[in-house]
Amino acid sequence: MSLDDFKEKKFGLISNFQSGDVPELPWDQFEWFVGRIKETMGLDLSGYKPERMKRRIEMLIRKYNCKSYKEYFDIITKDNKKKDEFLDKLTINVTEFFRNPEKWEELKKVFLPQLLQESGSKFRAWSAGCSSGEEPYSVAMLLEELKAPASAKVLATDIDMGVLTRAQIGEYEERSMVSTPQEYIQKYFIVRDGKYIVKPNVKARVQFKRHNLLQDPFEKGLDMILCRNVVIYFEMEAKEELYRKFTESLRIGGILFVGNTERIFNYRNLGLEVASPFIYKKVK
Repeated sequence: MSLDDFKEKKFGLISNFQSGDVPELPWDQFEWFVGRIKETMGLDLSGYKPERMKRRIEMLIRKYNCKSYKEYFDIITKDNKKKDEFLDKLTINVTEFFRNPEKWEELKKVFLPQLLQESGSKFRAWSAGCSSGEEPYSVAMLLEELKAPASAKVLATDIDMGVLTRAQIGEYEERSMVSTPQEYIQKYFIVRDGKYIVKPNVKARVQFKRHNLLQDPFEKGLDMILCRNVVIYFEMEAKEELYRKFTESLRIGGILFVGNTERIFNYRNLGLEVASPFIYKKVK
């Protein structure tokens, strides 16, 4: 089993059906479906790894006992809840605060102080593919820790309006807190009935917005971009294009923070240098 397939199984993205139980639907149906989704929803799935997308969509097709992609397409165009469910399954919306805590400690002690010194009140970070909000709120907490100006903000984007709505509410289960320092829980959360609710001063630093990484324009002059455990689900061509666009969005001296399975091999060609493992600095 590949690493990606292990992650999908771990996070419940592979159905309980084994491949021998239910026949796989033809590829021409999948290609028709991708075309119709682009026409009707403006969502281009061509940059995603097709095998993975096909597997996830057919999980939903089986769930609703559909016999074809067309039957499932008719369902999601008439039922907004099922449409939201479809969009939710395109990405793995499983995350936590301060994932890989040693890297966040490095951000706090080394990189963020330097970026804040250079940009001050104009500091801007972007959490791309923010899922349910743990990542951008983690940045906001570090900004609070460093007593950054109130104008230092984090843009948080995702393609899925469902997870963005949950992120804006800012209410989390205990499983999201496994890497969060206890002192941060006490300072930045209201704990009520087993839920962890982000405090208003942290929320005030984060702006949530829907954004399609493969289609929508990128902002420019950013101090920091975080895109972690997102691009591994894209085809190589789309992945390289994303890294190029991320680099163009950074100011000179800005940093790009990627996931621990997403090393950028052609970073020099992009005008980046390795500032630390999985943290790249724009140098030209």
